[in-house]
Amino acid sequence: MNELILAQAAESATHGNIATIGYGLAAIGPGIGIGIIVGKALEGMARQPEMAGTLRTTMFLGIAFVEALALISLAAGYMFT
Repeated sequence: MNELILAQAAESATHGNIATIGYGLAAIGPGIGIGIIVGKALEGMARQPEMAGTLRTTMFLGIAFVEALALISLAAGYMFT
């Protein structure tokens, strides 16, 4: 009986660790995406300072969409586990 309980505990711990690693890997993509968005927006602002307001607005919209994808992956991770 104790072996069965220990096996179930080990299985649930492994499943939780795999889900944590999966979300960690899923967070890498949005992190890279936001870095690229901000870098390109700053590059555009340096090239044309008069467009800074428009570029900043577009940058924040892009960041919001990328973060939405990260939150969707978090929700999907909870739904499918």
